[in-house]
Amino acid sequence: MTNRKGFTLVELLVVIAIIAILSTLAVVALNSARQKSRDAKRVSDIKQVQTALELYFGDQNLYPTGTIVGVAQNGTLGDANHVTLSSTNGFNATAAGTTYMGKVPSNPSPNGGNYTYASTDGSTYSITFVLEGNTGGLSSGTRTASPSGIQ
Repeated sequence: MTNRKGFTLVELLVVIAIIAILSTLAVVALNSARQKSRDAKRVSDIKQVQTALELYFGDQNLYPTGTIVGVAQNGTLGDANHVTLSSTNGFNATAAGTTYMGKVPSNPSPNGGNYTYASTDGSTYSITFVLEGNTGGLSSGTRTASPSGIQ
């Protein structure tokens, strides 16, 4: 009688298949968690910018608009030209006067586009951003933040 030690090929294939299925499920769950994390950060970023804009409005009686120090106030938040929010320069690469936001956030992922700020007359503003999924009662897609909230 021969005594064989080890596993058969079928047993090894079954174990490999089970490991592959489990790792696939883990990757899918991880990607979903990453998406939710990016969306939560987007909503948090926009709320922080809104708070800074309300502080700016309280002092200046208008929202940043027009051209201040050669930089248009309509554009992508967090890019090289719109890094800070201050009383003298509005959204600009450098702060001057009272600083309301020392580092304006940018989108955590290129998949969601950019945070785009627009204000024409200073009485209101809109910040446009994109959510990848449903977050905090907001559905996925393009969302707009204004003084009245996030739509």
